[in-house]
Amino acid sequence: MQVRLSASWTDPGGTLWAPGDTIDVDAVTLAELEEQGMVEEPEGQSGGSGETTTTSSSTSTAKPTDPKKIGPGPGAPPADSEEN
Repeated sequence: MQVRLSASWTDPGGTLWAPGDTIDVDAVTLAELEEQGMVEEPEGQSGGSGETTTTSSSTSTAKPTDPKKIGPGPGAPPADSEEN
């Protein structure tokens, strides 16, 4: 899948990609990049899961999200529930 990066990224092969570069990634890598907020999606294009991931490429004073504070998402089961 072709995606446009919204931040610098080094792929597993060691290649450094700049913001705005379009790269071809597999579903697992795409999910990892989306979780980190590193992927831009063109307006009107939806993600494979039906949820839309948006990023802002404009310069602003907004602080970046701390990766440690990113959760599993709204579709994940509550952390305290276990099914046996």
